[in-house]
Amino acid sequence: MLPASVALTTGLLLAQSGAVEWTGGKWFDGREFRERTVYARGGVFLDGRPEAVETSVDLGGGYVVPPFAEAHNHNVHDGAEATVAAYLAAGVFYVKSPNDLPRATTSILSSLDRPDALEVVFARGGLTGPGGHPLDLVRRNVARGLWTEADGEGAFLHTIAGADDLERKWPVLLAAKPDFVKTYLLYSEEYAERLASEATSGWRGLDPALLPAIVARAHAAGLRVSTHVETATDFHHAVAAGVDEVNHLPGFRPEGEENVARLVTDTYRIRAEDARAAGERGLYVVTTIGGLLETLERFAPDAPERELADAILGLLAENLALLLDNGVRLALGSDEYEGDVVREALAIHRAGLLRPQELLVALCRHGAETTLPARRVGRLEPGFEASFLVLEGDPLADFTRIRALRRRVKQGRVLGPP
Repeated sequence: MLPASVALTTGLLLAQSGAVEWTGGKWFDGREFRERTVYARGGVFLDGRPEAVETSVDLGGGYVVPPFAEAHNHNVHDGAEATVAAYLAAGVFYVKSPNDLPRATTSILSSLDRPDALEVVFARGGLTGPGGHPLDLVRRNVARGLWTEADGEGAFLHTIAGADDLERKWPVLLAAKPDFVKTYLLYSEEYAERLASEATSGWRGLDPALLPAIVARAHAAGLRVSTHVETATDFHHAVAAGVDEVNHLPGFRPEGEENVARLVTDTYRIRAEDARAAGERGLYVVTTIGGLLETLERFAPDAPERELADAILGLLAENLALLLDNGVRLALGSDEYEGDVVREALAIHRAGLLRPQELLVALCRHGAETTLPARRVGRLEPGFEASFLVLEGDPLADFTRIRALRRRVKQGRVLGPP
């Protein structure tokens, strides 16, 4: 299924139809920057110099990276033209929206397959359990008069209480033409207890026993599965069910501000055997920890909360290191409606949780791969789409240089000044 695209209407210079030569650039290979000359034709990188070069462009010593990918946000919808422009200006070419209201993306979906556009993939309605997240969000929007009851069940979410619900509601989800399937696990180690308590409405999700059947149906339909998790047990069930992507690093938020101290308990500590299985299965994990990190930054060294903040950072660092050591592919997503993935990356950098090289791979390569898995994107290699950013300085030496864009090229087309 082709992703939706949002058009950029200004600042577009179409590349010539012949081969283009890009000289004077230092190109990121996943580990370091290497100075080389690169060729492209028809929006695709070539393997070596072609017989004829129509256009030569000097990159002036700039540092070349693949475009950025926002692997988790919900802020692209009808009327979000300013958000679209901000993404493109920041060098974000790909966005993954893991749950959206289908009726609110009509005009976006009507603009498909433009090479010069922001590309967005949508999950449409998510699958959750009775009283499960994001029902709480639906209720708030209905109370505010923004949505109607019809925007909840059967649209923004599909409540799956058992096998019969899955059988009956699966065709409804497919009719919405999702690009992938979004599922929710929240505190699945307490599924039965939470199901029986009205106090936990919005803080529960699917019965984890149902997730393998959902994954099997999705894969049979050619759709990948992303699963929202909160705890290490949620992560375990997601990996065991064979999902393709985990949304949120366990420990990314507390269950209510009064429970923030729980973030340093084993509830959120990923188990070694689960990380190993996740790596073996090629799982992607999308971070969404920038908002928490920005909160922790506000505590001064002598603040009473500083010790707890440092302990939370320690657990996040432990989880990230465990995933990387086992070959799990990290992607970056902000899940911040007013933010973006660049802000997420910079927050992780300031916290010292990932090295610049690891952050670049997550931001540029893995985010693109998990957003557009059927496309050859996210690498500056022959056969891949000729999309890239030119930075003013070396982000491996100073990661904040990811904000210093000199040039943006998408499928061989030069976009206007950022």
